[in-house]
Amino acid sequence: MQNKGAVRLFAILLALVCVYQLSFTFVSQKVKNDAADYAQGDLQKESYYLDSISGETVYNFLGIRKYDYKDVQAREINLGLDLKGGMNVTLEVSLVDLVRSLSNNSTDSTFNAALNLASQRQKSSQEDFINLFAQAFEEIDPNAKLAANFLTPELKERINFNSSNSEVIEVIKEEADAAIDNTFNILRTRIDRFGVAQPNIQKLAQRGRILVELPGIKDKDRVRNLLQSTASLEFWETYENQEVYPYLLEVNEYIKEIQDANNETEEVADEQAEEVTDEQTEGTDDELSLLDELSSAEGDSASLDQNADMVRDFPLFSVLTPNVNNQGQLFKGPVVGFAHKKDTSKVNRYLNMPRVRTLLPRDMVFNWTMEPFDEKGNIYQLVALKVTTRDGSAPLDGSVVTDARQDFGQTQASAEVTMNMNSEGAKTWARMTKNNIGKSIAILLDDYVVSFPTVQTEITGGRSNITGNFTVEEAKDLANMLKSGKMPAKINIVEEYVVGPSLGEQSIKSGLWSFVIAFILVLLYMLFFYSYHAGAVANVALIANLFFIIGVLASFGAVLTLPGIAGIVLTIGMSVDANVLIYERIQEERRAGKGLKLAIADGYKNALSAIIDGQVTTLLTGIVLYFFGSGPIKGFATTLIIGIATSLFSAIFITRLVFERFLGRDKVIKFTTKATSEWLQHTKIKFLEKRRIAYIISGIAILISIASISIKGLNYGIDFKGGRTYVVAFDQDVKVEDVSNALAEGFGSAPEVKTFGSANQVRITTNFLIDDNSESVDNQVEDILYQELTPFLGSDIDRDEFTQDYIQSSTKVGPTISDDIKNTAMIALALSLLVIFLYVFMRFRNWQYGIGAIAALAHDSIIVLGIFSIFSGLLPFSLEMDQAFIAAILTVLGYSINDTVVVFDRIREYVGLYPKRHVEDNIDHALNNTLRRTFSTSLSTFVVLLSIFIFGGETIRGFIFALMVGVVVGTYSSLFVATPILYDFRNKIVKKIASKK
Repeated sequence: MQNKGAVRLFAILLALVCVYQLSFTFVSQKVKNDAADYAQGDLQKESYYLDSISGETVYNFLGIRKYDYKDVQAREINLGLDLKGGMNVTLEVSLVDLVRSLSNNSTDSTFNAALNLASQRQKSSQEDFINLFAQAFEEIDPNAKLAANFLTPELKERINFNSSNSEVIEVIKEEADAAIDNTFNILRTRIDRFGVAQPNIQKLAQRGRILVELPGIKDKDRVRNLLQSTASLEFWETYENQEVYPYLLEVNEYIKEIQDANNETEEVADEQAEEVTDEQTEGTDDELSLLDELSSAEGDSASLDQNADMVRDFPLFSVLTPNVNNQGQLFKGPVVGFAHKKDTSKVNRYLNMPRVRTLLPRDMVFNWTMEPFDEKGNIYQLVALKVTTRDGSAPLDGSVVTDARQDFGQTQASAEVTMNMNSEGAKTWARMTKNNIGKSIAILLDDYVVSFPTVQTEITGGRSNITGNFTVEEAKDLANMLKSGKMPAKINIVEEYVVGPSLGEQSIKSGLWSFVIAFILVLLYMLFFYSYHAGAVANVALIANLFFIIGVLASFGAVLTLPGIAGIVLTIGMSVDANVLIYERIQEERRAGKGLKLAIADGYKNALSAIIDGQVTTLLTGIVLYFFGSGPIKGFATTLIIGIATSLFSAIFITRLVFERFLGRDKVIKFTTKATSEWLQHTKIKFLEKRRIAYIISGIAILISIASISIKGLNYGIDFKGGRTYVVAFDQDVKVEDVSNALAEGFGSAPEVKTFGSANQVRITTNFLIDDNSESVDNQVEDILYQELTPFLGSDIDRDEFTQDYIQSSTKVGPTISDDIKNTAMIALALSLLVIFLYVFMRFRNWQYGIGAIAALAHDSIIVLGIFSIFSGLLPFSLEMDQAFIAAILTVLGYSINDTVVVFDRIREYVGLYPKRHVEDNIDHALNNTLRRTFSTSLSTFVVLLSIFIFGGETIRGFIFALMVGVVVGTYSSLFVATPILYDFRNKIVKKIASKK
């Protein structure tokens, strides 16, 4: 083996990297266990503990680098929503509303007709909405001027009457992108404030769509409101730090006095209760409990290096650091203090105590900054605002902003923001700036301060320049936020997937059990089939492969989902194939009379081509899945891709290193056992003679499948047809007919209800109000669900308890999203076939090989579809055609072509070695010589899938069933479809050439 030292070094380095990456997961889990032990079941206390150490060092890696808990969390293996519970939401910014808001002529018939036509077309198209609008406008009236609809003050600098339609469309796209960027930033900030561990928010490829993943979320209604509510932009006058500091001293002294006089927090609560007037009594119990929390929280102040004396003498300033320099001098500006993010709520509670409010001016309110002040993201600034209106509202809101954009000042030294207001806003703005020269005006978004620029002079005319040490990106973000008030871009939830925590825990258990059982079965199989010598070496490679897969997943920050676990298990089953190919070739070399050392060397060399070809074809389907899949399917594709790469390394190099070491010590190595040494070893099946029988069998199977698909059809899941599904668990067994009848009145028609796993759990599917995009529609549907199912639940179960404890999971797919999923699935399937054909064609330099491969793949796809059609509704688990099914089909294609390519590789080898032998003999010899490998790999993979099918849980049972069928059908097609078709096409060409001669 050449470069043995380099391979050994790479293996060691890869192992070290994996250990390093996985160490963060172990450290994070230890911290969480410590938090759970500390809290003793109190979730709020546990959350406080974790927040308090988020900026503290919890991991010192070999004394080289220190990591705080926040860093450790970011590097641990993330569990998908199906394993830990939570929400996955796809949001869509309503570009229809956006385009309409930019227009000045909403009564124009051509304009409105184009909007309506574009909206209709978008339901069945993946084209960008603005492009569809441009096309529709051109179709309706080719001579119409789009510019006439957008001659607004806001756009006058970029659009005039002579602007072409294409120029106007470009401006609309720029405005749309700005609105989407702003929406994205607002959502990101809201989610960060929501306190979700490891959230994920990202823009999707289609303009206007944003994906949000929130692990561990239980309050769905709150999340929906959080994501869909309109942004609130406000302008406020401010107090100066020097004006506020004396009041803060009084507040601190007051809290200290009542703590000392009344024996800390309980007496503070009593003092507060005595001072609350009749009008203020509502919510008193809550305030008392909050003060109890303050007392218990202050007991943990040591974590912030605050000693007991500081907490006792300066209770307010122990959590709010005043804005002073080292000499004790107050800084200018509206910032009155700094606090750790975990202490911001404590500061709020202190400052909002009824008696404390009497110590402060009536017009003084406090708000926190949106962005953290420090690099680690832990410290926030507290800004003092001044109320100047009678009703306590802001004197100006975002509706007066007509335009805002990032620009550069005269010196071009740094970015700035240019803002324009309408005439009404300009008057108020002139008064505010005139009265606050030298002071700051705070800009708030969703009640958080995004900026507080200092007024240099009175600003008239409504045009302002906001300067500061802005980067270009910061200036763009601020400009987009300022424009949010004038852009009523509604946000719709077009897809939603919710998994309850109990179902997540169940998925983890079932997933791990299936994984452990499958892994043990593979290890035992290798020992049984290839002896405890070679089998043990293969098992070492499998264990190393598993370690590398998980380590690389952690390194990439990949999310581990239940299909991802299935992908790991399937990869392990398929990785056996590389070992089988190598071992079978070594045995062939031994039977040819070669010594052990030479046989091993030639076995690895001769098996390499088949291994690479087989794994690359599967890799190609994995890559297609990754780019066209989403959520759990992308997780499956990720583990599949990583697993293929690590499998190749482990099977080819790790095992070789072990064998080289054994050979160096002159150890005897056996590659088979007595029980398996002769199994399928000397077969002489005339495959090609029997091909017509196989054609008839396949033809009948294909005809039956097509007939079933045409007559009975496929059971499309909501991924492809749109709708809602709810998995509901009851305390007792229920009949699906009773549940369906109960829901029929509320939903207007009977929904589809099926048993899901055990008899007390059902899956409800309906398209009720799926076209309604109002903000309250999801809650409305759940209200009906609760009302109609109350007889099955009991009168003591309230609505919140029902949604949190009884609804195990829910999914919503809007009609637009379902069309996109359907189109994407077809593209993925077609692209996979094309990529596989091109690869086979290039590798074998003969189009007949490609035709044979594609024919086998088409055969496999049709029969798997047919089986799903025939048995849908007959088997006790779901056989829906959804995204998971498409992933299964693509995986089946990859597995089938893997089998086929191994046979093709051996045919190519025999044709080269025995050019004078008849082609039919070469092909039959190739099929017989690879038969042992074919059945060995198929059997091991099928056993692995069977264990996942039995123990992996209800949610992926249909997905695994498709893979199991695919393995059987794929094995058959590689022997009786792909190769015979290759032979027939080759013969046809040969005869045609001969006839011409």
